[in-house]
Amino acid sequence: MLNDKLKDFNIILASASPRRHAFLKELQLDFEIQLKPVEEIYPNELKREQITDFLAKLKAEPFLENLQKNDILITSDTIVCLGDKAIEKPKDEADAVNMIKALSNKTHEVVTSICFTQKTEQLIVNTSTKVTFKPLTDDEIHHYVNHYKPLDKAGAYGIQEWIGAIGITSIEGSYNNVVGLPTHLLYKTLNTIADSN
Repeated sequence: MLNDKLKDFNIILASASPRRHAFLKELQLDFEIQLKPVEEIYPNELKREQITDFLAKLKAEPFLENLQKNDILITSDTIVCLGDKAIEKPKDEADAVNMIKALSNKTHEVVTSICFTQKTEQLIVNTSTKVTFKPLTDDEIHHYVNHYKPLDKAGAYGIQEWIGAIGITSIEGSYNNVVGLPTHLLYKTLNTIADSN
């Protein structure tokens, strides 16, 4: 299917996330992983998908001068938004506890942008998913933070983990987006790129 259409391309995923790696494998894509450090700083006036668009594009910059004609570089960024406030990855376990407390008994949005960079063009797409948590007890929050690894996750939680199973009452939009990558959007956009070449 899609992998056949992309056989003349070299897909590069610039992400250390095991969740994103697994998603590309599930889509049966041949890809390589390349990592280059980027300081993820964005202008204060940016909100929601403006932030993720900016950071997804920023993550592509270190690769630009070395891209070959048949390369498609995929970079992405995900944030959790509570109202207009962007919640990123927690600094430590205490920060993780405070983040999850802030999300308890509320609806937040998970916003992801994916940037597709080729030698001569660049395309950015984004989507958001609404997620609602039940009122979480302090015991539930501390159990999760103490037994799982929330420090590498935007909003300090993984929907696919224990906290998602016991705490999330509704989800509106892409589940995979909340896990780490809106695969429907990735698949659609790669098809568009393949068809236009």
